[in-house]
Amino acid sequence: MSDTAENQAEGAAEAQAPAFQIIHQYLKDLSVEVPNAPHIFQKAPTNPQLSVNVDVTLDQLAEKDFEVSLHLHAKSEQDGEVQHQTELVYSSIVAVSDLKQDMLQAILFIEIPRMLFPFARQILTSSVINTGFPPINLAPVDFVDMFRQRIAAAKAEMANREEGEAVN
Repeated sequence: MSDTAENQAEGAAEAQAPAFQIIHQYLKDLSVEVPNAPHIFQKAPTNPQLSVNVDVTLDQLAEKDFEVSLHLHAKSEQDGEVQHQTELVYSSIVAVSDLKQDMLQAILFIEIPRMLFPFARQILTSSVINTGFPPINLAPVDFVDMFRQRIAAAKAEMANREEGEAVN
């Protein structure tokens, strides 16, 4: 094979190399509570108020390795009393290739959480069922919107800092 053909083959292989790879995924933390049991089960059920919060955090482990964690917190209340609450952190170790910063952030805060979400949702649902309450049916999360909100908040915080420094 000629040098040119070898270079083209190497270039094609590099172009096809994935931008990221999930090395491992795991349940990092799980807490399930039914603080008012058993008397909460003696009350006639009504329409409980359910709140679910989702967040994504990131820890850099090495130059190209990251831990991406998906945090879910679900809480059900009835007449001001907590029926159940579940908090979980589902994480993954991700290896990335050389990427521009904006692409790297999008992969770590959008694509990886999108891939982890079905697993975390299943664990949350199973945990709630095991408390004796009906399952929580979580709709898909808009991780793109969450990422945009994160960027907007960071820009606002930076502008506030710069404004504060200008005043001093």
